Amino acid sequence: WICLFGNIALMSFYTVVTGWIIYYFVSFLRGTTATLGFVSMIQNPNVNIIFLFVTIVLAFVVLCFKLQSGVERVTKYIMIALLLLIVVLGIHSLTLSGAKEGIAFYLIPKFSKISGNVIVGAMNQAFFTLSVGMGSMAIFGSYIDKNRTLMGETINIIVLDTVVAVIAGIIIFPACFTYGVEVGAGPSLLFDTMANVFNNMTGGRWWGSLFFLFMVFAALSTVLGVCENIVAMVREITGWNRPVTCVLS
Repeated sequence: WICLFGNIALMSFYTVVTGWIIYYFVSFLRGTTATLGFVSMIQNPNVNIIFLFVTIVLAFVVLCFKLQSGVERVTKYIMIALLLLIVVLGIHSLTLSGAKEGIAFYLIPKFSKISGNVIVGAMNQAFFTLSVGMGSMAIFGSYIDKNRTLMGETINIIVLDTVVAVIAGIIIFPACFTYGVEVGAGPSLLFDTMANVFNNMTGGRWWGSLFFLFMVFAALSTVLGVCENIVAMVREITGWNRPVTCVLS
């Protein structure tokens, strides 16, 4: 029951965030990025409601029409492409004028800043990014091939998650110091910083379109995964054993 409510709570805001990413993808694809900004986006109810609805419809279509063979295979290639793209963006950020200040801020530790709140914040991020405590391990673990070991998969997940996080920091913080974005801005860092990066890149409209398209696939994979959690928990709690059409079933 706790995991079920946790997953429902996660879906209540993660579908909204996915809608934001879809909105940014559409904006870059249309070339309407001059006035794009996080604050203006979240204050626009039309954007939030319309793209939340788009997210839900996309997830519903995938879950209802058994698109596992297509979506699962495409997502694997999309994730590899996204990893390669963020490596390219990381290298690009190292060429920005604020790269030195950004990397110093990011990688040089200041132990005096460590407090209880910082430790709790780091643990919250670790639990969130690894989906610990929401039933994901038990549910997704049931799909692991018997030729794979739990320890090996655990190491793979931790290494990949850490590598992506470190590269993301290399992309964002030099850009923050270059374009004057507040480093403590929170969720707006992804949206405002990346919009600035792409708006100042040669061919940035298309680079931005690709980046946010890949982010859409990444975000939707999480939405579908959480849906799988919810469906599995409801079936276990209610004893409903009828076959359920789901992306991973």
